[in-house]
Amino acid sequence: MKAKLLFTLLALFVLASPMFAQTHAPAADNSHMWIWITAGFAMAIASAVCGLAQAKAIAAACEGIARNPGAARTIQVALFVGLALIESLALYTLVVIFAKVTT
Repeated sequence: MKAKLLFTLLALFVLASPMFAQTHAPAADNSHMWIWITAGFAMAIASAVCGLAQAKAIAAACEGIARNPGAARTIQVALFVGLALIESLALYTLVVIFAKVTT
């Protein structure tokens, strides 16, 4: 049974091979459209990740300040530096998108 199925599939592939050899008319150049679409998705993903990371950082800072109010100033400074680095992800993504889309 398996040999018969294998032979049938092999014959099908051999007979169908001329179909893959045919040439077709060149399609319109839609590659520039995909750059815009992927740029939008990249910015959406980067913004979502930044939002989640900032929310987690702020929650952790609030919890740290609640546990140790004396270290509030140090935690705030570390929080602001961390938020700046997190936000830089979205800004770098935006710069890369503008560089790619404008070329």
